[in-house]
Order: sequence, then structure tokens, then C-alpha cells
Amino acid sequence: MLPKNTSRVPRKLLDISSHPQEGWEVNEATPTVGTTVLSVEGLAEVVRILGKVSDGTRLLELKITDRDGPSFFAATSNVLQKQDSDS
Repeated sequence: MLPKNTSRVPRKLLDISSHPQEGWEVNEATPTVGTTVLSVEGLAEVVRILGKVSDGTRLLELKITDRDGPSFFAATSNVLQKQDSDS
């Protein structure tokens, strides 16, 4: 889990590409509401899909699934999605 004050956290730790996981991939396709994605904070459920961010992907409102806490936001390009079984 990341500390509450992220101003002292190296930028690389906030980028999902520095946290590779087998069976998960960065996918530019927007996940649907209710889908589980993997963020730098852990497994999270997509609560809402919002506007586009500067890289052209959608902004997602996420809620961590295994603990209580407020929802947070991440770009689709900064979350991992389960790989399709046929790929």
C-alpha cells in the first residue's frame, strides 16, 4: 500500500508498468463497470467511467476490493486488466 502523502514516493512506483503481474496486461480498451482491475494499490473494482485523460484513455473511479477506504481515480492506461484466455 502506498503512503497517504505521495509527494515523497518515486514517480516510478505510481506507474503500473513497474508492477508487472503474470496474467494481467495494460489494455487500452475501457473496462466495464463492475470489472476487477489491478492498480498500484491492489485489486480494485471499477465504480464509474469518467472522461478522457491526456493520453486518450478513460479516467476510472476505482474501489479497492479487499479493504475499506475511499474510492480513487486512475487512467485506463495505468491499470492492468486480466488477459483474455484466448490470447
